[in-house]
Amino acid sequence: MAVPNQEVGFGILGTGMVADYHRQAIAANAGLGARLVAVGHYRRDCFAEIGDRFGVPCLNEADLLAHPGVDVVCICTPSGQHAEQVIATAAAGKHLLVEKPLAIDLGDADAMIAACEEARVRLGVTLQRRALPLFQKIRQAIEAGDLGELILGTITMPYYRPQEYYDQAAWRGTWALDGGGVLMNQGIHLVDLLVWYMGDPVQVHARAETLYHDIEVEDVLAAILGFASGARASITATTNADPGAPHRLELYGTRGYIQIEGEVAVRWELSDPAGAAVTPIVGAGGEAGASADPRGIQPTGHIGIFRDFILALREDRPFYLDGVEGRRSLAAVLAIYEAAGIGPETTGD
Repeated sequence: MAVPNQEVGFGILGTGMVADYHRQAIAANAGLGARLVAVGHYRRDCFAEIGDRFGVPCLNEADLLAHPGVDVVCICTPSGQHAEQVIATAAAGKHLLVEKPLAIDLGDADAMIAACEEARVRLGVTLQRRALPLFQKIRQAIEAGDLGELILGTITMPYYRPQEYYDQAAWRGTWALDGGGVLMNQGIHLVDLLVWYMGDPVQVHARAETLYHDIEVEDVLAAILGFASGARASITATTNADPGAPHRLELYGTRGYIQIEGEVAVRWELSDPAGAAVTPIVGAGGEAGASADPRGIQPTGHIGIFRDFILALREDRPFYLDGVEGRRSLAAVLAIYEAAGIGPETTGD
């Protein structure tokens, strides 16, 4: 279902930190007709303050979904609420952009995808690194064979979150609403890139612990993934590494390798650089980014996701990071949790 009018009206459901990235992305795409129409919150006593902060009316969920000027609803609520809200939004005939993770359960993810298909509305997931030029170039280089056959991938995430980060909202660090810890909340962005580049894992071994935080979910994890090709990947992640260091994603193939630190390729070496289809982009090193503060990420990726989503609506074509693609990283994270023996069923909740 295309958006027929020149203007694309957005509503944001949920008004926490990530909602501001959506607000910035909408404003940055004003040239494509994007306009923030309203935001949604569950507490009426907060409507005035939130409305002033976003510069648009703050409504309850039902009124936001019924608003005739809203074409797209951004879901920026706790992860455990996504499924119910996406299904209700689809029934209201609105397109959707959902913050990561798509859901916290594969059954819910499948129900969300089915509801949007039945309602003929678009479902997009804001795994925003896929919109950044560097990561798109890496994908192109892999598809062109510049690195040969990928044989090894590594993710290293020495992040830090103080206990206060989890204490600021009751849903943080819970299985029911956060859906997991360092891997689901912070690491899913890198897991998404890994499966985009290497494919979906077919074998998983993992261990996870909760060492230094008063939370239900893991704050340290290590995993080994196997792929159908025989390639392997490792993931090590924590939120205990004070003061936090840039994450690393490394890809090694039979004809070259790429080492990414933060959002920068610090090494891009090929056995046959003269025959490469894609010119390497190499920087001087990655900044700490979100390793110690979730506000450390730049809005560039969100801006690109919104731009591509709007164009998909305008041109009545599929969005490249739809629910099916967004489900892939969720499936990988849940497979790692299962291998590690952690999840809501292990807590008695």
